[in-house]
Amino acid sequence: MKKLFVLGLGICVAFAFASCKSSESAYKKAYEKAKQQEVAQPQTAPATAEVAPVVAAPVQTNTPSPAPAPAQGNARQERVSVVSGDGLQDYSVVCGSFGVKTNAENLKKFLDGEGYNSIVVFNADNNMYRVIVSSFTDYAAAQQARDAFKAKYSNRADFQNAWLLYRLN
Repeated sequence: MKKLFVLGLGICVAFAFASCKSSESAYKKAYEKAKQQEVAQPQTAPATAEVAPVVAAPVQTNTPSPAPAPAQGNARQERVSVVSGDGLQDYSVVCGSFGVKTNAENLKKFLDGEGYNSIVVFNADNNMYRVIVSSFTDYAAAQQARDAFKAKYSNRADFQNAWLLYRLN
């Protein structure tokens, strides 16, 4: 019985190996067929786009651009854009700086409730929102407003750090 089992098993294994043909030849045939089709097709040049000639922009002479007025005193110079509020002028009293817009908007809401016409501006270079409590055309007026603001809120340490901003165009 044992011999018969081993013989039957041997026949099954031999039959399994004999019936399995290698599929390598099928892959090889498909590859060769694709290669022949590729060679038979004519090669086309890649499409080229029409390129317009480069034209130099006209150069304006004898028209100097106006230089911004230099900042006076200890005003920090920054390039800012208005986010909310209006009336931004050259010199501004900044009473808060935030990395999160919501925090700047909340301080603006508080200051507006206190009677100020505050402005929120964004400095893209520093990725900071600045809260401006008041804005002026001249340095002396901005300096006086900053000092008055600090005196009015002498009990708030965060407002004691108010500083002057000169807006660059």
